[in-house]
Amino acid sequence: MNYTIPTVDWSLVLPFALVALTGIVALIIETAHPKRDNGLIIGVSLTGLAATFVLLLTQLVLPPARTFGNMVLRDQFSVLLQLICVAATAVCFMFSDGYLREKKIAFGEFYPLTLWALSGAMVMVSTDNLLMLFVGLEILSIALYCLAGMSRSEARSEESALKYFLLGAFASAFLLYGIAFLFGASGSMSLPDIQKAVTGLTRDTLPMPVFGVMLVLVGLGFKASLVPFHQWTPDVYQGAPTNVTAFMAAVSKVAAFGALARVLVAAAPLHQYWFEALYWIAIATMCIGNLVALVQKDVKRALGYSSIAHAGYLLVALLAYTRDPDKVSLGTTVFYLIGYAAMTVGAFAVVSLAAKGDRDGSRYQDLHGLYRRAPFATVMLVLFLSSLIGIPPTVGFFGKQLIFLDALRTGLVPLAIVLAVNSAVSAYYYLQIMVAAFVSEEGAARPVSRKPGAGMTIGVCVCAAGVIFASLLGGYVQETTRTAALQAKPVPGRVQNQMEVINR
Repeated sequence: MNYTIPTVDWSLVLPFALVALTGIVALIIETAHPKRDNGLIIGVSLTGLAATFVLLLTQLVLPPARTFGNMVLRDQFSVLLQLICVAATAVCFMFSDGYLREKKIAFGEFYPLTLWALSGAMVMVSTDNLLMLFVGLEILSIALYCLAGMSRSEARSEESALKYFLLGAFASAFLLYGIAFLFGASGSMSLPDIQKAVTGLTRDTLPMPVFGVMLVLVGLGFKASLVPFHQWTPDVYQGAPTNVTAFMAAVSKVAAFGALARVLVAAAPLHQYWFEALYWIAIATMCIGNLVALVQKDVKRALGYSSIAHAGYLLVALLAYTRDPDKVSLGTTVFYLIGYAAMTVGAFAVVSLAAKGDRDGSRYQDLHGLYRRAPFATVMLVLFLSSLIGIPPTVGFFGKQLIFLDALRTGLVPLAIVLAVNSAVSAYYYLQIMVAAFVSEEGAARPVSRKPGAGMTIGVCVCAAGVIFASLLGGYVQETTRTAALQAKPVPGRVQNQMEVINR
């Protein structure tokens, strides 16, 4: 039997390979000089991320290609999402050192672990093969389990890591079980092959792929913080170090929705079986996320529930696209992820200034006096929160506007109304955070004790540029992502009555 070794196009895997290699180099430096200044580790990490970002920019204009047995895919959709993840990680590194030293957990291993988690996220968005998707998810998750418990002196941090690990293990089991069902129904791990296989369903073969899709959606719904798989989010966001929370909120969300978009495109022939369920999940996610955030007294918990609500907004964009890809673009989802990553990472960066000693200082009253001690950071916080609300001319406003219009164009009027109402409701708790930063520090339990350093300042400026200029260049971004969306377009006729196919 002759066996030909497949040709590998290493340029397709070079971006996440470069990130993983940078993590290895950073770990070697930490091993050689433990418990010393992390400046060299940070410099190496940022250099690797910068090189990866430039490399991805050069790939943005290249045609789609596959390698590694068609398991690794490069298209504009994957490249754009990787760019978001790399940029968000770089900003997290910029403000991490001062925060970690204030908390006395300046462990050098934070940087390689984060880089490996990033490489897992990049794998997730660069494949339409379920096996490779699972590998990427586990690389991301295992590193995040360790990062969530970095603050070992805090019981809350250890609790968040344990909760995240246990619930994440259950979610991974659901995902893997669903992959097994889809493989049994189609004989392939490739999403395009699965899409073709389930198009010609019969009554006898229908339950297996439907059940498989539902289980896969449970696994990805956990990572995306969709209701009712969201219970871990506020606790883990509150207990994990703030820089880890920022990374988790941005990069993990981008990876989850990148994978979810590809799965929903492949599951288009089963549209009528999962669409209504996700329709109500989107409503519940938006409402529960915002309503529960109203009563929170901790900024990180409030932003955790805010993250849940934004997952609902993103799900509306995906539902609109899968309902009628001829009228709307997947670019709306990508554009909103760009803005979401910028405003979320920026907000957490400013909140990290309230850390003092072994405490995060994330209660509302811990922000008192911020406007006096860090006026520039306070202005940036107002900008980020305004964008999260959706106040023009920030990227949050244009992102929500695009999702709202997409929902109207595809006949999802109730989802559009729920989105608009929830955006108005969210203004209450975002304004509470703003007000807390402008309250006099007199009587505050732990006033802000640290002024922003150079890394923090550069990081929030990068996020502010994303919030402002992404909105100004919204047309260009939308057009670029529209091209990416065409490469992931569902097959025509996906909303045909499936029972007609089954009865033939």
